[in-house]
Amino acid sequence: MIEESALGEGWTVWNADESRAILAYRPDVFDGSTFPAPCLPTIYVTRGRRRRRPEGNRNLPADAPWLVRLRLEPEIDRDPEAYDTRTAAIEAATGLTERFAAGGIDYRSLYQVPRGEYLEKLDELTGRP
Repeated sequence: MIEESALGEGWTVWNADESRAILAYRPDVFDGSTFPAPCLPTIYVTRGRRRRRPEGNRNLPADAPWLVRLRLEPEIDRDPEAYDTRTAAIEAATGLTERFAAGGIDYRSLYQVPRGEYLEKLDELTGRP
């Protein structure tokens, strides 16, 4: 299980079981009123294929890796990191939450067409200059 106290500031366990974990960043801010709900920064930990969305993994081979994927909105995500075990993936996801919360992830580079107000709010929350 994932301990909320191990996550970076502002991150919460949205859902977790043996097959996946979903971590959400500041659902109090990205709640759909000021920013569209799909803009909730989310980290998915699932077994799967690198090229498929977390919710689309069916008929996986027995040796499918555990993936850690940061998603800022439906079509904006970071290339997933692959791990051999769920434990390693959870540890990596926890570290990712810490780096994100501290402003250590360059999420702006994931955008071709930046969303000014949204990215400015992320900058404010994570302390990025």
